[in-house]
Amino acid sequence: MSQPATEEYRKDLSTRHINMIAIGGAIGVGLFLGSGKALHQIGTGLILIYAIAGVMIFFVMRALGELLMYRPVSGSFAEYAGEFIGPWARFAVGWGYWLVWIVTGMAEITAVGKYFQFWFPQVPQWIPALGALVVLSGVNLIAVKLFGEFEFWFALIKVIAIIGLIVLAAAILVFGFSDLGPTASLSNIWAHGGLFPNGGAQALMAFQIVMFAFIGVEMVGQTASESANPQKVLPRAINAVMWRILIFYVGALVALTALVPWFQFPADSSPFVHAFTLIGIPAAAGVINFVVTTAALSSCNSGIYSTGRMLRTLSEEGQAPRAASRLSGRGVPARAIAVTFCAMFIGVVLNYFVPEEAFTYITSASTAGAIFTWAMILIAHLGYRRKIARGEIQAGPFRMPLAPYSNYVVLAFLAMVAVLLAFDAETRIALYITPVLAIAIAIGYAASRKRQREGAPTRS
Repeated sequence: MSQPATEEYRKDLSTRHINMIAIGGAIGVGLFLGSGKALHQIGTGLILIYAIAGVMIFFVMRALGELLMYRPVSGSFAEYAGEFIGPWARFAVGWGYWLVWIVTGMAEITAVGKYFQFWFPQVPQWIPALGALVVLSGVNLIAVKLFGEFEFWFALIKVIAIIGLIVLAAAILVFGFSDLGPTASLSNIWAHGGLFPNGGAQALMAFQIVMFAFIGVEMVGQTASESANPQKVLPRAINAVMWRILIFYVGALVALTALVPWFQFPADSSPFVHAFTLIGIPAAAGVINFVVTTAALSSCNSGIYSTGRMLRTLSEEGQAPRAASRLSGRGVPARAIAVTFCAMFIGVVLNYFVPEEAFTYITSASTAGAIFTWAMILIAHLGYRRKIARGEIQAGPFRMPLAPYSNYVVLAFLAMVAVLLAFDAETRIALYITPVLAIAIAIGYAASRKRQREGAPTRS
């Protein structure tokens, strides 16, 4: 039975919701925790690497933004892949993105359990993990506006932490207070072996670490059909991605390395904790643990939101069970969210039975999945531009700069990052998992096509 045409999402996400969702998607747990290891391995050149990667992500977002202005829909990149590449691309992008967020969600609820043990070490980590999953699923089931409120405050906590560091660093550099005052200097950025003291090869390897930190930045595209004014709000949010990356990543790393020479950051702990402790802020570890806990909750919350909408889009196209297409009375894809809950609940079970290494291997596939999604956005944009050139559709006012050349440059960059995955033992497993997932998706697509040929209802 086909879905009633009256079932539409409610446009309850305001401008402040969309802006904070865009900010939150651009700031991951990796900045607060993983950047310490990256600084220790690479040096202050990490600042330049984040800036380069940020430019590439900005072009991806501008390509997505132009497509969103053409037709703002939920499940956006899957829809555009289907329209401008082919039905197989809709299936591959939709299910691939769903799997990326399911795996990421499993990892994030595990992270919540670990961070919770900082305050309550006697509590098994699967208990707070389960609690987080139940609460966030409930939030997503109640109303999209509540999801937006949670994301607003989660993102605001991250922003306050980073801005606080930058302001403190500037004050210490100018006034010289705290124990860091006598040694803090912008010259610390280049004075200890240059930008890449450990060589160019280590610097090149950093790109695949950095790109992992940007997973989720594209999620703002999922909000298009639930935004009160997408034609006005989305271009502003997307255009702001570049300066947000400059402030929150480049600015934070400049502040950290100006306060403390890069080689003094421990590889196995947060550079924020290390810097705040040296400044003399009491309970620095507890403060940053609170920030990273909210960052993990934010990622899981976003994952539940994204996978629910993507699964519903696939369902409407006959590429997922039809029951998942129905909306609740509150205008949310409740059945699709319930499927997401069940899938992520497997993560709680694995968290109880399986060693932590299993999650390291599984989540390494997230980077490969994100690279695939970003690449398909760029390829779909090329198809969109070709239709404009043929006069089949009209060009909009919000256009990707330097296209199609910028598309090819970013696609080459993403290909380089994918190749780099093979040179790191911790990420090489992604190259083993990805073909298995690709085969599974191909089999699933063939099965869905067979059902459609046999008369299963589908929406064109």
